[in-house]
Amino acid sequence: MALNIDTQDLMNYPGTVKRVTVDVSSIVPSGYEGDEKIVMTASTTAYSDNTARTAIQDLYITDFKAGWCKSSGFAGSNGKFDLDSDHYKLWVKIDNTVSGTGTGGYYEIDLEYNLDSTPISGEAIAADMEEKIRALTLSTADTGYSLSYKNASVEYLNGKFYIISGSVSKYYTGSNRSSVKVMPASTKDCSAELGFNMTMDSQRMSGASVKEVALASNYTAGGATISVNTGLGVTVGQAYLITDGYNTDYFTAMSGSSESAITVAVNATNGFDAISNSYITTSGTKVQRLVEQDPDGEPTSWYTDMDAIGRWAIKSLVNQIDYSS
Repeated sequence: MALNIDTQDLMNYPGTVKRVTVDVSSIVPSGYEGDEKIVMTASTTAYSDNTARTAIQDLYITDFKAGWCKSSGFAGSNGKFDLDSDHYKLWVKIDNTVSGTGTGGYYEIDLEYNLDSTPISGEAIAADMEEKIRALTLSTADTGYSLSYKNASVEYLNGKFYIISGSVSKYYTGSNRSSVKVMPASTKDCSAELGFNMTMDSQRMSGASVKEVALASNYTAGGATISVNTGLGVTVGQAYLITDGYNTDYFTAMSGSSESAITVAVNATNGFDAISNSYITTSGTKVQRLVEQDPDGEPTSWYTDMDAIGRWAIKSLVNQIDYSS
């Protein structure tokens, strides 16, 4: 059953009602090999420009992945942050924009700060950040991503800022991704003040692959070299683990390592043995490359149920409607 939602712009045009309709349909989309899909649809008869009578495109939602970027949570004090005349700018990139006011598709936003330099609450900064991102005017090359910025959301939760793309997609990576990236501004940067100097984002985490290979020959504790099968992508200074399912050791690849022979620290040279256990090939021993992970788990979509994605669909249309008449 279709839901008809009456919407208004209470700040600028109170009393002017525009209707948005949300429904669930069963269709066979092009490119799905004839498979039937249950999709959420959102539509409106309102215009994005009442004078030009510009129609707003209907939404057909089959994928719910919304890219995000979050701050470290290590900045600020008691939920307040130090923004001032020397620290109030950020560079933000949503989805696959390529132009921008910064470089590489990043757009600069200027956040509000108190003239007396008193700290500002995380909630107030998040609301201001969202407003500034939505108000950005994109370069011609990035016009197709306008709604990704216009519908973007920013939330402050548990000491962290979350910037969520205004788009949803099937992918966190690739050219058709939904993603968010934050970089320090070239001048008057506030990334460190807000914790965006150490970020985690859905694209980065989704693209982090865990590689592992089998042990190529038996290893005796205290040995200077581990022989492994190729394919691990051995890099000097990279961290690895070796395990047979019972014992596990963690170590760093030392100078002299190659794709098939990893040099490890030994007592005679480095003052300690990196690997204290012996491992044999017949036990199924493997060596795995360690990569940075999000402490909150895998990059799940910001929208986790039909109610949440329904609200996103309504927001996407409302942000396009002209309520002036």
